[in-house]
Amino acid sequence: MNLDRQRPTRRAPLRDRGRNTRQRIAEAAAQLFTQRPPAEVSVSDIAAAAGAFPNQVTYYFGSKDALFIHAAFLALLHDAERLESVGLRMRTPESFRAAIARTVLVLPSVPVVVHALAIGSTRPELAGTVDHYLRLLFRRSEYYLADVLARRGWQTERPIGVETRTFWSTAFGAALLYQVGAVGKPSDLDLPGTLTIHCPEPDR
Repeated sequence: MNLDRQRPTRRAPLRDRGRNTRQRIAEAAAQLFTQRPPAEVSVSDIAAAAGAFPNQVTYYFGSKDALFIHAAFLALLHDAERLESVGLRMRTPESFRAAIARTVLVLPSVPVVVHALAIGSTRPELAGTVDHYLRLLFRRSEYYLADVLARRGWQTERPIGVETRTFWSTAFGAALLYQVGAVGKPSDLDLPGTLTIHCPEPDR
């Protein structure tokens, strides 16, 4: 019997179990971190919620801070489904801009991501993880906005990539200012005004 041919079939289930365990840990952490401040969530809490062992948390993610970044963006990507659903129900550019801005400011994951960005800015070894998730968020947002524009026949005054990055940067900034008490509340800022979506001018 050729044992080399047997090894892939033996390793594959182990890899699948590893991916499943890692995903369970990330999902459990995402839920806990959106419910409680990070300092109040322990590695043991995350492991228990995921049905895993504490040492598996550090095995798959290296540190609690690294897991926090993964979990924060995972929560935001889940929340983005809610945001996208709200936008698709709007029938005018004005209502779309207002609904998207209003919804993003109440997403529980946005303040968590702001905290994750702060951690990433002070931990060079985690900067790559932050960059990966930001690129993923921006790319998904670009696809979504391009689809909305095509469905509705709307336009933007600038490239879609600039539109989405400007929007998310302003949303994160609004959440940060609110956290530090620099403004009354995020809605005091004109987040809808960062979107340039409009109906095209009729041909004359």
